[in-house]
Amino acid sequence: MSKKIDLHGTKKGVISVTKLENPYGEGSSSVASIGISLNGKDEPEWKVHIPLENIDEVVEALKSLK
Repeated sequence: MSKKIDLHGTKKGVISVTKLENPYGEGSSSVASIGISLNGKDEPEWKVHIPLENIDEVVEALKSLK
């Protein structure tokens, strides 16, 4: 699964959200990869990997910022 979201305040920027299987080699746990690309290209300038086990807590933390 992968999703792209328009990055507010930019002309071409996107936020990409993807699930990566075995990101650190065979047997490593899956992660959610969140990337930011200011020019809309496929390879983001910034990335963060969040273990799937932490997603609910991260989502709650992000919601509390609003």
